[in-house]
Amino acid sequence: MTSFRRAAASAAVLATAWALTLTGCAGGRGAGPGGDDKAASVRAYDINPVPRERIRNGGRLRWGLNEYPANWNLNHVDGNSAMVKKVIDGLMPSAFRSDEQGHVSANTDYVLSGGITARTPRQVVTLRLNPRARWSDGTPVTWEDYRAQWRALNGSDPAYRVAGTTGYQDIQDVARGRDDHEVVITFARPFGDWQSLFGPLYPRSTNATPQAFNTAWLNRIPVTAGPFRLGSFDQTAKTVTLLRDDRWWGDRAKLDQIIFQAMESDALVGAFSNGELDTFDVGPSAPDYMRARSTPDAVVRQAAGPDFRHITMNGESAALSDVRVRRAVAMGIDRQVIARSDLQGLDWPITLLGNHFLMNTQEGYRDNAGRIGVYDPAEAGRLLDAAGWRLSGQTRRKDGRDLTLRFVVPSGLQLTKSEAELVQSMLARIGVGVVIQSVPSDDYFTRYVIPGNYDVTAFSYVGTPFPVSSGYGQYADASKDAAGHLQWNANLGRIGSPRIDAAMQKATAELDPERALAATNAADRLIWEEVNVVTLYQRPQNVAVGRDVANYGARGFYDLRYQDIGFTR
Repeated sequence: MTSFRRAAASAAVLATAWALTLTGCAGGRGAGPGGDDKAASVRAYDINPVPRERIRNGGRLRWGLNEYPANWNLNHVDGNSAMVKKVIDGLMPSAFRSDEQGHVSANTDYVLSGGITARTPRQVVTLRLNPRARWSDGTPVTWEDYRAQWRALNGSDPAYRVAGTTGYQDIQDVARGRDDHEVVITFARPFGDWQSLFGPLYPRSTNATPQAFNTAWLNRIPVTAGPFRLGSFDQTAKTVTLLRDDRWWGDRAKLDQIIFQAMESDALVGAFSNGELDTFDVGPSAPDYMRARSTPDAVVRQAAGPDFRHITMNGESAALSDVRVRRAVAMGIDRQVIARSDLQGLDWPITLLGNHFLMNTQEGYRDNAGRIGVYDPAEAGRLLDAAGWRLSGQTRRKDGRDLTLRFVVPSGLQLTKSEAELVQSMLARIGVGVVIQSVPSDDYFTRYVIPGNYDVTAFSYVGTPFPVSSGYGQYADASKDAAGHLQWNANLGRIGSPRIDAAMQKATAELDPERALAATNAADRLIWEEVNVVTLYQRPQNVAVGRDVANYGARGFYDLRYQDIGFTR
């Protein structure tokens, strides 16, 4: 699974239940249905697939977002969100793409072929690039773009504020092959999820310096290389307009325009019902789901994806720095009640998720939550007593301070507010106070979650077909910048350890699928012990869309082909 925020190669993409990726979890090697009733009852994807010849030429798709991002570099910690990914996927290269079953192959618009060409003494991957691929400034896409991205994302220079270094940190060298359109990637350590890298790929100008990486894409999209190009930004109307790029070398985009419209989450369904939007991500909101379904000439497409809802605790919070307190909070939260509240009326099985990397529907899934995942207020109270937080009336106190947590929620999102209210009520039973703070949606990640300006919060991670490598950044230990300050990158819970890092590295280095799954579950058990992310449930992908929109919807593991999206004849 795994942003977060964030993206396949770097971290799980974040998504507030409204949508929110750091980049998240998924099936990848050997991924597939788990064989239970749930796997049989949900779709792998639901996109109304229609051949290109039956799609109208032209048209405008109005696509609703619940956040108006500022940084459009998906590999940057501030840009690693699901909202950024929705836009960037139509504009930028990705070396590989996934089908609905999580099977990954070369994206031939950019990479004609790619595979492991040596295993000893070191793993070597060779990519043959499509020589027709060019950036919008006319520069060819070459091996140098790949080398520049590796250098920016490998963690060697902390001035690059990357979402994650997974996979890139395992590369020893990226070199020119027999010409500028062949890339030879030599790994210092084996990396099984090598296909997760270089998606998206940014031009070497973006990755050349930390300043360019960190700031060149702030409120700008300077260069593209996809079926669409940037038309305009309107920061007052909160719109991003994409136009068909007639210089694109692949299949010509069917749509003339895609207009992304950002607004508060609770306003999206009204705009859709009133005909102001053609699509938006409903998320797990039963009222919005029912209202969207009742909209004339509209449907809600639903699929099982690698997305999961969770509660995250900030390990650098004064109250939550003690693992005993985090364990107590986790055991004081009835996950079943929250899942039932969130999913009621969505035609979706209520099944708790007990794994940070694998979904219930995936091969190799194990529930590793153990006692941490069991609602047990009595044990929670004993843990708090042992940590020195003693009941004083209705509230626990220690060293003259009340045990009170700040639960930050994005404005306009009723789901997170409801979750916060449930947690507030539950934790009151064990003497833990919860103050709910509503903040502007556009500021939620950049000013609160990413900087660690919260105690507890809830959102979703949007995954990829690579279980550990795409989620690695969410649980990786901190590094230090040149000034010695801790950098948590995509680990928004700010909780990690060398043991967890070593376990995840073992999982990503394993080339045998069965041993990789065993190592993945071993890493997951360590994460549960530290209590960073408390998983809730595999999130249904519910996408409201007009009936005549084709090749778009609830995509599961499937990577959308933006050039094929359009309206049926």
